Amino acid sequence: MSREKLSSQEIAEALGALAGWEMADESTAIEKTFRFSGFPQAFGFMAECALFAEKIDHHPEWSNVYRTVVVKLSTHSAKGLTKLDFDLAAFMDKAASHH
Repeated sequence: MSREKLSSQEIAEALGALAGWEMADESTAIEKTFRFSGFPQAFGFMAECALFAEKIDHHPEWSNVYRTVVVKLSTHSAKGLTKLDFDLAAFMDKAASHH
């Protein structure tokens, strides 16, 4: 998996393909807030995403309060955004759609 920092153009294109994700931390991260019908659905989402994150060896910064999960993605070793961040974001969007 590539941990090379993406260019501004690559970031703009990748971000444009995602719904609801926004730039954060002076354009070194992307973030999104997910809201579910309850805590079990939020926790199920996190469990599913945790397994995928472990598989690709790329882990989110996230927090959970009841039915809300706030996610921030960045590749610290690249000091910015990489393909891994956008792969994980796309997976999270898909996972959220069935929780």
